[in-house]
Amino acid sequence: MYSLVSAPVLGFDLTRLEGGPAVAEVMLRALRLQSGDLSVLAERLPDENVRGPLWVEVESAARRMPTLKGMSKDDPAGNLALVERAPIGSVDALLTCLRYDVMSWTWEGAGRDARQSEDAAAATALLCDAAVASYLREVLDSDIRRRLGAGWVSAVRKLPAGAPIDLGPHHYTVSALLDRLRTLRTEDRLRVSTAADDARRNTAGWSPAVHSASWAAYLSDRVRTAAAAQMLLVQAVDTAGIPLADRAGGVWNMLSGAVQALVVRDLLDTATAHRLLAPVVAALGPAWLG
Repeated sequence: MYSLVSAPVLGFDLTRLEGGPAVAEVMLRALRLQSGDLSVLAERLPDENVRGPLWVEVESAARRMPTLKGMSKDDPAGNLALVERAPIGSVDALLTCLRYDVMSWTWEGAGRDARQSEDAAAATALLCDAAVASYLREVLDSDIRRRLGAGWVSAVRKLPAGAPIDLGPHHYTVSALLDRLRTLRTEDRLRVSTAADDARRNTAGWSPAVHSASWAAYLSDRVRTAAAAQMLLVQAVDTAGIPLADRAGGVWNMLSGAVQALVVRDLLDTATAHRLLAPVVAALGPAWLG
């Protein structure tokens, strides 16, 4: 359900979770890790006798996450709230994405013979601790969250600054859109919501356009680049203060499609690029587009 290829789906869930921006930060830092960083992370992984009880609490909390299975025909308002908040994916999907997509470069061998070094396995476990602590923020005890994330917080302080986030050949345009979103005013947010409503009523061609942009990212080896852009978008939408109902009601899809298009803008035909970018240009003007 979650993967780097389908980062917009992960982003959609994160933009609707209280701890979503923090998960996005973990993902962004993980996407920039290098081999020399693994030992720094591994050294700060707590012993299993510490982690074991914490993960028992994680498993219990995960079962308390809202799901569409909780919908009732007698509670329309409650159903709407569930649709707005319930994640598409799960804790297991998040962990799989981290272990096998984000940290794919740390694995040696293939299939059942695939193995990680001791440092890589411990570093990956620390990432999982930090990510799940934020993902389950709404249902996990605050002390458990703090203890799960403590090793990661300590490790990040010791890590070198790392390479800047690479947003590909259209870095400045992607950054310009994200900067524009971070500084939205009230009237801007209203225009964004209106544009998303219009786009939702006119969905013809949108899904194929998003598919084309995602496929272009895959073929051009920009999957990690596009995923980083989506995680930055999660944080920008949070900074912008866009209401949850708007995010769930179409704003995320509109903005996510535009970001995906910008990452591979040089590879898209004019019609596809226009389909994904036009609603955002209508809402925010063309100045950021460059």
